[in-house]
Amino acid sequence: MKTWDVIVIGGGIIGVSLSIALRKRGASVLVVERGEPGREASHAAGGMLVDCPLETPAPLQALASASAALYPEFVHELEVESGMKVDLRDKGTILFLSDKHVGANELLLAQVNEIEPALADRTIDSPAVYLSERSVDPRALSAAAIRTAKNRGVSFSSGDSVTSVHHSDGAVSGVTTVKTSFAARKVVNCAGAWARAIAPVAFPTRPVKGQMLCLAMPRRDLLQHVVRTPKVYLIPRSDGRLLVGATVEEAGFDKRTVPATIQRQREAALEMIPKLRDARILEDWAGLRPGTPDALPILGETSLPGYFVATGHYRDGILLAPITAQVMADVIEGRNPGYDLTSFSPSRFTS
Repeated sequence: MKTWDVIVIGGGIIGVSLSIALRKRGASVLVVERGEPGREASHAAGGMLVDCPLETPAPLQALASASAALYPEFVHELEVESGMKVDLRDKGTILFLSDKHVGANELLLAQVNEIEPALADRTIDSPAVYLSERSVDPRALSAAAIRTAKNRGVSFSSGDSVTSVHHSDGAVSGVTTVKTSFAARKVVNCAGAWARAIAPVAFPTRPVKGQMLCLAMPRRDLLQHVVRTPKVYLIPRSDGRLLVGATVEEAGFDKRTVPATIQRQREAALEMIPKLRDARILEDWAGLRPGTPDALPILGETSLPGYFVATGHYRDGILLAPITAQVMADVIEGRNPGYDLTSFSPSRFTS
């Protein structure tokens, strides 16, 4: 039986980015994906690279800022190696504040309209701030990452769920899937919302549903900035699409969209940009974010030597992909990752 140095469970952007980082360091890597790589949470995400102390949990801020800073180089490398275009935008974000935002330096009404004329006719107003954040198209990002991984020699097994990590003499020896088994000295669980279903270590991940829709803007350049409000967020793409999202629902593994919910989101978008009234709905969908009890990722080695985990990124999986790949590659190699990962340790959920 062929043996890999590392098996990565899960072919989303977290798992694939990690597989690339490990290959760069000389490891042989197999990615085992229950469905089609890049088609779950990564495919459904909005792609806002949120690096904002007003919204980011304090324990996560250092990793969030570091990962946001890595993004231009991360995307450039994927574009060069894959030959594919990734839509990374750096126009910034206009954040309309809610009661939870304290101490923000607010923009004047006229400043908001000057920065983003598309918002001038909005029917709802509240204080706002400008944030120099980027956004990215997660589908293009995932596709480029998968092609890059394959180009670098990462192996993929698709359409087969891992059921357990097997071990002997107290150390990892591979994984068992529904159809077969694979051998490796190290295994990393990057299975997102499905991470808890893999024996023998139970992680308290759960699916958190998010419904979204995509509109065709009447003009490609109608909206330049990402816009976030307490009710909705709007993410423009360079090709004229506009993503509108997203709900936060505890609905198990139900990925169905609800027409009334999609309509409410469309109406919230119209309150901010009335010129979208005749915009055609191109698509709507729901995705399952991997949530945890404290809304923080689970990163590190488990109680089983050779078994690692990188999951539970909730709404920040796209943002945190570059830094997660970097720090987890260090952890897997037994190196100091350069960041305090105590808040993300798997052991915080065990007695």
